Amino acid sequence: MHLKSFSDYLLLEKSYSKHTVLAYTRDIENFQSFLNQYHNSEDLAQVGYSEIRQWIVTLVDRKISNRTINRKVSSLNTYYKFLLKTEDIEVNPLKKHKALKVGKKVQLPFSEQELKSVLEDAIHIEDFESARNYLIIELFYATGIRRIELVNLKLSDIDIRNNQIKVLGKRNKERYIPLIESLSKSVSRYLDYRKNLPIIEDKEMLFLTQKGLKIYEKLVYRIINKYFSMASTKAKCSPHVLRHSFATHLLNQGADLNAIKELLGHTSLAATQVYTHNSIAELKKVHAKAHPRNQR
Repeated sequence: MHLKSFSDYLLLEKSYSKHTVLAYTRDIENFQSFLNQYHNSEDLAQVGYSEIRQWIVTLVDRKISNRTINRKVSSLNTYYKFLLKTEDIEVNPLKKHKALKVGKKVQLPFSEQELKSVLEDAIHIEDFESARNYLIIELFYATGIRRIELVNLKLSDIDIRNNQIKVLGKRNKERYIPLIESLSKSVSRYLDYRKNLPIIEDKEMLFLTQKGLKIYEKLVYRIINKYFSMASTKAKCSPHVLRHSFATHLLNQGADLNAIKELLGHTSLAATQVYTHNSIAELKKVHAKAHPRNQR
């Protein structure tokens, strides 16, 4: 009962996405399974820190990464904060818990040459599918939107006249992102192919499958992975790497960090600063090449 109320709380009061809520509940159910197996109980309200610590040890023994363990414990901590709010517990057993140490994870963006190779050479636009795939890739790179944001774009979110799109981000926060000229043309070209689909079930959605249904996240991932695996040697070719490339390339060209924060839909500047790593690397190259004291 508590878990259902918790899910409703995250969805309705915190405005978390269904995907995020599912991840939280899975982590909590994982801990419940542990309690059932080792302590013959699933009552999270009666748990002390010793049981949680034992759970963490079993996760470490299973070679689960510290980053993933921290995420699972964070989900559990959010649940206990909810139980405090509903007065089902008096003390959060995770109150004094310290997260496990994790190394800094640096995500390498696609290079400008890799982007050029895909957008100029890899896709030959001749039908609905190729026009859609091209637009998806260009939209990711030109706006930096998240995969779920792209999937949920509606026709009404596209404003060709004013060259902008409306994006519904995390916690239902809206933001407007400008469309560069080439992207506006790609949108118009895709819409010409889209209107000729024999059947359109989800008429209000921008991106559709060939059956006229709303596109889904796994298909978007496969599209990105397909084309960039041909142009890049990177182990990970995903929509998030394109988002990372958008931010990094803007920073390399001197864009303001606060402006990029707004474009990405981040709530804090700290979330955006992760993208500065590669920009600093680029600045070091420029500095080493151009500084007079380094010309000797």
